[in-house]
Amino acid sequence: MSVKSSLERLKMQIRRESSDSEEDNAANKPPQSRGEVKASPAFYQFDKFPEYKEFTTMEWYLDKEKYPRTQFLKRLSASDATVNLEGREMINYSTYNYLGLAGDARVKEAAKRAVDTFGTSTGSGRSITGEIELHRAFETEICEVLGTEDAVLSVGGYSTNTFAIGYLCRNKDLILYDELIHNSALAGCKMTAARRIGFPHNDYEALEALLAENRGKFERVLILVEGVYSMDGDIPALPRLIDIKRRYKALLMVDEAHSFGIIGPNGLGVTDYFDFDPHDVDIYFGSLSKSFGTCGGYIAGPGPLIAMLKYFAPGVLLYGAAPTPANTAAGLESLRIMRAEPERARRLVDNARYFIERAKAAGLDTYNSHDSAVVPLMCRDSELALWLSMALFVQGICVYPMLHPIVPRDKSRLRFFINTFHTHEQLDYTIQCIVDNLRVAPKSKGVF
Repeated sequence: MSVKSSLERLKMQIRRESSDSEEDNAANKPPQSRGEVKASPAFYQFDKFPEYKEFTTMEWYLDKEKYPRTQFLKRLSASDATVNLEGREMINYSTYNYLGLAGDARVKEAAKRAVDTFGTSTGSGRSITGEIELHRAFETEICEVLGTEDAVLSVGGYSTNTFAIGYLCRNKDLILYDELIHNSALAGCKMTAARRIGFPHNDYEALEALLAENRGKFERVLILVEGVYSMDGDIPALPRLIDIKRRYKALLMVDEAHSFGIIGPNGLGVTDYFDFDPHDVDIYFGSLSKSFGTCGGYIAGPGPLIAMLKYFAPGVLLYGAAPTPANTAAGLESLRIMRAEPERARRLVDNARYFIERAKAAGLDTYNSHDSAVVPLMCRDSELALWLSMALFVQGICVYPMLHPIVPRDKSRLRFFINTFHTHEQLDYTIQCIVDNLRVAPKSKGVF
């Protein structure tokens, strides 16, 4: 090989190595800056979010008024007619453990046995290895009570309601909901691509007008109502709703979170309170965090509905953990106690009736509550509702205000959850404290 050829080869090798080196350097260099993106701190700093500013404004107001802190207090006892908050025994109107079953010895023992047998967790979803006999036992017994074909028990009340609605409704469907339905149902509505229209509370003529105008434009139409409304404590005219949904070929779903275990001669919910064929309601939802005294949720209804929810609905069973052994056992034992001891519900409703009668006799407004355990005391003014709740707290009465945006500004209130173990003496003392406080209530400053 000539000297010239050797030099050419050496030059080519140097060029290749130089090119490789440049590529390596380029790969290791940071990418060129495209310029800093401009955005307001209000969009990426949490302390600038308006939601946080709302929180700090309320904190400022509580400090300014020297109000006691009543939220996130350490509870040292079961929560029923009374509660021990950080060592202080109080009359309790802020628990939906309506029947006192969360502290019942039989319920606690059932939960302990379940933990001893199955552990603290099922370890997976029910369709894999998470199924235990207690799940099916609860579903069988709730069907016996409601008169439905089947039921599915899920891990949470809120999530069960949300995901069942979210799965069932599609973009060609319509949801018509009472404007006072629970946030969990609203969240389910927003998950769907369905058209959503609210109708005025318990306004069945408005509901029928919406159906007359819109039924022919959609495929599935779902009507959402509650068995007892959690803010007002009133009960819908279910037979009329059933008549409407039949005539317009719609589906009717009833949220029984605050009705099951309470209303009806035996306290077993809307099928006990009203005289109708249980199959006339298409979907029953219930929450175990209320009368059952534990955690979980269920959907009951026709067999095909439950099959679809069990196998296909994300968040009901699919892609989620199974209800814990302890919660399931507690719910099952509570259900059996409700069936065996209907006097618990009767005593509860009698207590609520007594409280309403005494309140009205004292000139207080309990709004639309009847035959349920939810009794609002209307204040109509947010500052008054907050002030009154704080004054009562100092006097050993635990009841919380419902303020905007939870309720409209002109419908601010204290919400009383009546308990089966409340005594007439406790109820009388509460009414007297309310009356005495209102005599000296400060004038509203219109702060919020």
